[in-house]
Amino acid sequence: MEKNLETILATRKMFIKLMDGLSIETLNKVPQDFNNNIIWNFGHVIMTQQVLCYKLANLPMHVADSYIAKYSKGSKPESFIDAKELDYLKELAISSVDQLIVDMSNNIFDNFTTYATSFGVELTCIDDVVKFIGMHEGMHIGYAMALKRVVN
Repeated sequence: MEKNLETILATRKMFIKLMDGLSIETLNKVPQDFNNNIIWNFGHVIMTQQVLCYKLANLPMHVADSYIAKYSKGSKPESFIDAKELDYLKELAISSVDQLIVDMSNNIFDNFTTYATSFGVELTCIDDVVKFIGMHEGMHIGYAMALKRVVN
């Protein structure tokens, strides 16, 4: 499991690096024929981790519900995300993985609700979720890379 967590952390650092040097306007741009932007994809992976790890385990999440709603599956960018919120998301991207590592080592994920993903993968425990998150975040950084080519 440790390797999966390292991969998630590395992917998030790569996502942050992908955004470095792009203007806040560029990060917010939704190109024609796309449904979202680079910032939405970044926020989405963070919020998805919170929902899948904590909400499914019937534990309090480490972010406000307003952020969950803003970046949840099925949502789309509804407003301009400013630099202050981007900085918060960057901080949360790393701190939420650090917190997950601590919480997993403390075995707090013992009341897990099984969940079937839109990929047809059934998540029955935190180990399943961590494996799934790595794939999910890899897919969204791929979307962000494609968006970067279009908007840059």
